[in-house]
Amino acid sequence: MGTTLRRTRYVIYNFLLILITFGFGTVFVVERERGSLAVIEKHRLIKEIKDLGNLNHATLKFFKGYGYLISRDGYLSKIDPENYKLIKRIKAGESAIGLNFCPDKVLVANYAPKSVAVFSENLKLLKEIKTNSRNVGIKSDGKLFVYALMDKDSLQVRDCKTLKLVKEIKAGDMPFDALLYGGTYIVGFFKENTVGVLNLKTLKYKKVRFKKEKKEVVFKIPHFGLWGVKRELAFIPVVGERKVRVVNLKTFEYVGDIPVKGLPVFVQVSPDGNYLAVNYSGDAEDYLTLIELKTLKPLKTKKLGKRILHFRFTKDGRFIYLSSYFEGKVKKVTVPELKVVKEIDVPTLRGSLFTEVSSHGKGLHRGSGSRRPGASDTKSLQTPKGSGRDTLR
Repeated sequence: MGTTLRRTRYVIYNFLLILITFGFGTVFVVERERGSLAVIEKHRLIKEIKDLGNLNHATLKFFKGYGYLISRDGYLSKIDPENYKLIKRIKAGESAIGLNFCPDKVLVANYAPKSVAVFSENLKLLKEIKTNSRNVGIKSDGKLFVYALMDKDSLQVRDCKTLKLVKEIKAGDMPFDALLYGGTYIVGFFKENTVGVLNLKTLKYKKVRFKKEKKEVVFKIPHFGLWGVKRELAFIPVVGERKVRVVNLKTFEYVGDIPVKGLPVFVQVSPDGNYLAVNYSGDAEDYLTLIELKTLKPLKTKKLGKRILHFRFTKDGRFIYLSSYFEGKVKKVTVPELKVVKEIDVPTLRGSLFTEVSSHGKGLHRGSGSRRPGASDTKSLQTPKGSGRDTLR
């Protein structure tokens, strides 16, 4: 099977349910309640990788041909995605919240202990950086890595090679999440309607608010993993409103709102950039909407399950995988028709997270650097070679 499957390197954004796919039709489903990783091949469940820890809000990413998973209770696992085996599992902390990579290192952001732990690719502890704070939003551009100190309202920038502190920045009131857009680190705050913007080349920092015609547009900024990004445009599910907000990440200008059927949860841009898919909570939780990005108008809204918790486009953009919570199924639907063509039963789906990564990868060769993800990633960020990609929380 290893000679017939070619793997695609991708970073996973996870929240509730996320489906992970790479190779020719291989799907990985993180079963949250069972603490395991289910393997689906040719639309059949064939194996489970077990004993991965508490997978509530777990983080899973792929780097140099291997999967790295950090559980909420601090277990860091290295997984062989070709042979579906757990290679090694170690304890990285008591409560972990994020995972990222330098070119030859694995970075873990912990809530407890209040530290950032740095490991080799083989999970040997290299350094524990004590911060006296819960740590979030860990990102890397391959040369530097950045994380936010939630309890100290600050950011720390460190060198990937030496791990030395390059700069500490007073950022804002309770940072809670971040994204890397090109060479820019953007951090959100739990207690402010602003974002902080750090240029990783100059290390200059500023705080900005989204504006329309020089007037501030005030809205609660959700976790960045819920966003979709196409070039400079970010599509943001508006908290508590039936609309998707469109903003420009270069100018931080408010572009407009797209009205949708329900209260949006996740949005994702298709790999070809033609569509934006949206799912909902509340009275529209059974529906999925496809928005045409050329017109910024909804193209089709269809009932596709019983509480759609998450979804992912395949890498070619021809299909979407989604989870139907109450049916206990993963479904494959066509784009743009939204026609169900496959249904797969998954045990304890209600406890799974799942993210589709790729349906026909370009190849993933161990020992090579990370390749920049494409538009099918939720954030579609410009991540330099060797840095891996980060997760949503």
